[in-house]
Amino acid sequence: MDKQVFEKKPSLLENLLFNFRWLWLVIFALLTAFLGYNASQVRPDASFTKMIPTEHPFIQNYFEYQRDLSSLGNVVRIAVENTEGDIFDAEFQETVKNITDEVFFIPGVNRSGLRSLWTPNVRWMEVTEEGFVGGPVIPDGYDGSEQSVEQLRENVLRSGEVGNLVANNFESTIIYVPLDEVNPDTGEKLDYADFSQKLEELVRDKYQSDSVKLHITGFAKLIGDLIEGAYQVGLFFLLAIAITLVMLYIYSRCWRSTFAVLACSIIAVVWQLGIIDLIGSGINPYSMLVPFLVFAIGVSHGVQIINAIGYNRTHGYDKMQSSRLAFRGLYIAGLTALVSDAIGFTTLMVIDIEVIKELAIAASIGVAVVVLTNLGLLPILMSFFGISKNGVDYQQKAQQQKHPIVHFFEQFAKPKWAYSALVVALAMLSWGLYQGQQLQIGDLDKGAPELRPDSRYNQDNAFIVDNYSSSTDIFVVMAATEPQQCIAYQNLELMERFSWHMENTAGVQDVKSIVYVSKMGMFAINEGNLKWSSLNRNQFVTNASLSRIPDGLINNDCSMAPIIIYLDDHKAETLKNVVASVEEFNGQYQQEGLDLLMAAGNSGIEAATNSVIEGAQTKMLLWVYGVVIALCLITFRSLRTVACIVLPLMLTTIMSQGLMAVLGIGIKVATLPVIALGVGIGVDYGIYIYSKVKEGLEQGMDLQQTYHYALENTGKAVAFTGLTLAIGVATWIFSPIKFQADMGILLTFMFLWNMLGALILIPALSRLLRVGKVHKS
Repeated sequence: MDKQVFEKKPSLLENLLFNFRWLWLVIFALLTAFLGYNASQVRPDASFTKMIPTEHPFIQNYFEYQRDLSSLGNVVRIAVENTEGDIFDAEFQETVKNITDEVFFIPGVNRSGLRSLWTPNVRWMEVTEEGFVGGPVIPDGYDGSEQSVEQLRENVLRSGEVGNLVANNFESTIIYVPLDEVNPDTGEKLDYADFSQKLEELVRDKYQSDSVKLHITGFAKLIGDLIEGAYQVGLFFLLAIAITLVMLYIYSRCWRSTFAVLACSIIAVVWQLGIIDLIGSGINPYSMLVPFLVFAIGVSHGVQIINAIGYNRTHGYDKMQSSRLAFRGLYIAGLTALVSDAIGFTTLMVIDIEVIKELAIAASIGVAVVVLTNLGLLPILMSFFGISKNGVDYQQKAQQQKHPIVHFFEQFAKPKWAYSALVVALAMLSWGLYQGQQLQIGDLDKGAPELRPDSRYNQDNAFIVDNYSSSTDIFVVMAATEPQQCIAYQNLELMERFSWHMENTAGVQDVKSIVYVSKMGMFAINEGNLKWSSLNRNQFVTNASLSRIPDGLINNDCSMAPIIIYLDDHKAETLKNVVASVEEFNGQYQQEGLDLLMAAGNSGIEAATNSVIEGAQTKMLLWVYGVVIALCLITFRSLRTVACIVLPLMLTTIMSQGLMAVLGIGIKVATLPVIALGVGIGVDYGIYIYSKVKEGLEQGMDLQQTYHYALENTGKAVAFTGLTLAIGVATWIFSPIKFQADMGILLTFMFLWNMLGALILIPALSRLLRVGKVHKS
């Protein structure tokens, strides 16, 4: 029996909590009703700018020229396929026209940048004896007749859009839809969920048929699909609650304590969501794991409370005394664990990506709420309801028999088992370090790695990649000059040299810029003679070659010309290679008056994101562990104790990185926070176990007796919590959202290994580091 706890005088906090129980219940009820209403108002929240590192130099360069690059930024591509022929069909073209008109009026579309065969900014051009002639691809007076369709065919072939807006096999055509992040009419942010839903309802559902098939890709569609899939997270959350309910009852044999723990943990989630709404935030696809995280932390601490209450009840204390004594014995360890969780989560703020910062804030709020609901409300509720007779009888019976968990794990306080465990841990550490060397930053798969390869989005993306010459992975370098100087010969000449350099870079498919237009113009105005397909030193001739410049290749005052680099894919290795190649060229060829600035395009932005994550991952881990070490040191006042708690966490982190490398999971926006979150939850196990180890040592027990005491008091609850949470989160592996499935794998692994590490390595390390009195047996 824990005599020291029983003999302690109640703290001021304990008296305030239990002497005014009814008042606190009223306050908790009012707060739950108020925050519950606000929680019901929480909506999915996604933003293009929130998902990119806005302070990175690449992104700053992009923002400077964002208006000029509207057609290369946040865009959606709609490929309209004729499954029964080619695009030169009057009925099919009528469908393309209707889809173009439909898309034009969807809020959020940058209408001036919209491009399709039916928009006037898509033109054809040729050179005749009389000079340049041209016009819109859709011929004047088009009426769907055979003659009009044949004229359309000629115009398409002369437009240069084959492989770009028109498929190489002429069986589909793309509608290119640039988006505005902020609606210029209302000033409101683009609602990605609503925009994606409109694409489905007004476009795909309305126009797709047996003869017409639509393929839609782009950031907005990807986010829309993620948000749609995120609604299924609610089902996984309900399944986790059901699993926890069953496991809690099996553990306690008491419905009162089972429902009390679940209720307090769910209330914590409700409070957290309500506060998020009050501060004007929402749930984005990357922070949707936070409610489950809050629930998991609540259950973890709640189990410790009811375990202690049950222990006290078996020693003759009534429900009020048992609750008070449980609070008295656990609130310091609980507060230490939760404060380390909260501060540890805030260290994610060092990553300069808004969605991760929002995740850090949401997780920290959730942990702060758990302090109130599971260390405050739960003991109050249990002081009223208490453990049922069935639960008390089960606890007494369990204490009379040695529990198999206690019997197994207490062996690791013995020398043979302890040192064997440490040898195995060193082997696992070596494996993690070796495999972790292969861990990569960024995406490792083609298409959208956030979704499964067989998802509709990735199938649509594969269709566009397979049928069009222009890649969907675009890296844009901005050639910045003085106004009116972007087509000066010396600048065009350096851009040409840069284009050749990039065309010979691994991972690059093609490079397009104003240089290509000028060379084609020279070729055209000189009767198609290939000898003239080059830049001309005479500025007047160069100007003539650029009399017909396609949209998006220079800005209005000719102070910037984008150089568009089409890539094989957006894998981390490809992006790193392209960035290095650009930097190499800039290092060798500097020219006054021309700056080659990185980077825009979806791949340029992803390269910036990878750069930020690569620089932040080590810093984040140092902060997380720094906070955990500092708080444990303040609480236990012993470096050896801190080592016993933190070293198992570090082993799990290193092994998790090795697992990510083996499974082909890169470190990116979706996975980077998981490691920090896993450390935050894992430290709870070590703190609770060691708080009881400390009590045992203070009572004069040797190490084996102490660890037996700790297992009986809190070790069984730690094992139960780790197993229950691992089972609950393992259901995520079946999610249609791949990055959520990846999170499920990683969190399952971390929940289990943090639990096993705490139960096995704490006694082993305690023996190694000579913590307390030890038997040599």
